[in-house]
Amino acid sequence: MLHVIQMLERRTGRRLAGRTALFSALAIALGAGVLIAGRAHAQETAEAAETPAPAPVPAPAPAAFDPVATAQSVLDAMDAGDFAGVHARFDETMAAAVGEDRLRQLWTALPTQLGAAEGRGEPRTLERDGTRIVVVPLRYAATTIDASLAFEADGRISGFLIQPAAAAPTPATPVPADAPYTERELSIGDGDAALPATLTLPKSKEPVAAVVLVHGSGPHDRDETIGPNKPFLDLARGLAERGIAVLRYEKRTKAHPEQFADGGTIDLETTDDAVQAAALLRAQPGIDPKRVFVLGHSQGAMLAPRIGARDPEIAGLILLAAPSRPLLDLAIEQRKRAAVLDDGRTSDAEGAEIAKLTAQVEAVRRGEDVSGADAPLGVPARYWRTVEAVDPIAEARAAKQPMLLLQGGNDLQVVDADWQGWRGAFHDDPRVAFKLYDDLSHLGIPGEGLPKDYTTPGHVAPALIDDVAAWIGAVGRPAPKPRAPKRKPR
Repeated sequence: MLHVIQMLERRTGRRLAGRTALFSALAIALGAGVLIAGRAHAQETAEAAETPAPAPVPAPAPAAFDPVATAQSVLDAMDAGDFAGVHARFDETMAAAVGEDRLRQLWTALPTQLGAAEGRGEPRTLERDGTRIVVVPLRYAATTIDASLAFEADGRISGFLIQPAAAAPTPATPVPADAPYTERELSIGDGDAALPATLTLPKSKEPVAAVVLVHGSGPHDRDETIGPNKPFLDLARGLAERGIAVLRYEKRTKAHPEQFADGGTIDLETTDDAVQAAALLRAQPGIDPKRVFVLGHSQGAMLAPRIGARDPEIAGLILLAAPSRPLLDLAIEQRKRAAVLDDGRTSDAEGAEIAKLTAQVEAVRRGEDVSGADAPLGVPARYWRTVEAVDPIAEARAAKQPMLLLQGGNDLQVVDADWQGWRGAFHDDPRVAFKLYDDLSHLGIPGEGLPKDYTTPGHVAPALIDDVAAWIGAVGRPAPKPRAPKRKPR
C-alpha cells in the first residue's frame, strides 16, 4: 500500500529502522513499505542562517548511557538548532545515509505542517538485539507524532524515525449487540508462520458471498490502521452489514518481519498469503465457496490480478487505488510531488535527494546488486526486481475474473495518470467496471488531497461500500436456470 509513513520495521525485521535513513512524518511511503529518506519542506530564514549553532552535544560515555535521557537530549538539541551536534552522534551508517541538512529540513518542516509545538509525552522504551529504542511522543497543534530513536550500546544513534503516533493499545471495538453480523478469530497458515485473522460474518440462513482484504505497502495490521483511521475495519463491518462476509488479517511484514531480513519478495509479502486466505475463506461454514472475492488496496490492488491468476476459483477482483505504472517510477514521481507540497518549489537539497533516488532506481534496473543506503528506499535490489516484474495492466488482461476499479479523486499517491492507465486499457472491456469518487483520499475516506488526510479521523465512504456490495451482488448472483419449454396441448 502506498501510504503515509507508518512503518517501523521491515528491512531487517529486527531493529528499529535497521540502521536506516530518517524520513518525514508526512512523507509518502512508496513501494515495499519501508523506511525512506525524509523530504524537506521549510526554507531556512535569513535569521536562522545568521544564528551561530550551539556547541555540539558530546556523545555520552558508555558507562553513563541512559537511553531516555539521551533521547531527550537529542530532541533538545534539535529544538535548539544543533543539527551538526546531533549528526555527530550518528553511527557510521546513519551518518552516511542522512546529512545534517536533511535533519534541519525535517525538523523545521514539522511546525509548518503540524502547527506549533506543544511539548512531549511520556517516552516508551524497548530493546531488540542489543539496540535500545526510545519512542517520544511529540505534541503539535494539529496532531501528535512519534520520534523513535535507536541507540547502540555506546550511545550512538543507529536509527531515527518520525511517524504518526501509534494509537494507545485499546481493546478491539466490540461488535454491537444488535449488529447483523458476528466476528470470530481465524488463522491463515499453521505453526509459527501463521497470520492472525478475523472473519466478519453476516447472520444469514443461506451461504453468503465473501471478500478477502489485501493490504497496501507497509507492515499493516488487519484493520490497515493508518494514524487514527482503520479503512479495513470500516470495509469489513460495512460490507457485513450489507450481507457480505469479510476476512482480514495481519500482514506478513507485521506479523513476521524477520522473514524479510534479506528484503524478501513481493509474493512473500502479499500474493502468497492472499491466495491462502481465499482458500481458507472458501472452507468456512456459512460462506458460498463460489462467491469469494478479493479486494486489494494500493499495492494489494496492483497485485489483485496476480492473486486472481494464482487462484482461478476467486469470483472477482476489486482494485481500490491501484497503481497502473511501475512502483519505482511512482517512487520518484511522489518524491517530486512531496517536495513542492508546502511551498511550490523544489529546494537544492530536495533536488539532490530526488536525483539520488533516481540514480538508485537506475542502478536497480541496470542489474546492480545495491543494498542499504545505496538501495531505493533502503530496500535491497532483490526485492525491487520482484516488484519490477509486476506489470499491473498485463496481468489484469491475463486474469479471467471480472474486475471493479475504484479511485479517489483526492488521492495524493495513486493519481489520475494511474486511473487513466486503467481506463485506457479496459474502457471497452465488459468484464471491467469503474467508479471514480471526486472527494475521496487514498484511503477511500473523504479528504482534500493533502498529507493531513492521513492524520484526520474519518471513515470509508458509505457510497464506496454500497458500490462494492452492489457489484458483488451482481457478479456473484447465480445465473437463472433456463425454463423448460412449455408443451403444446395435444
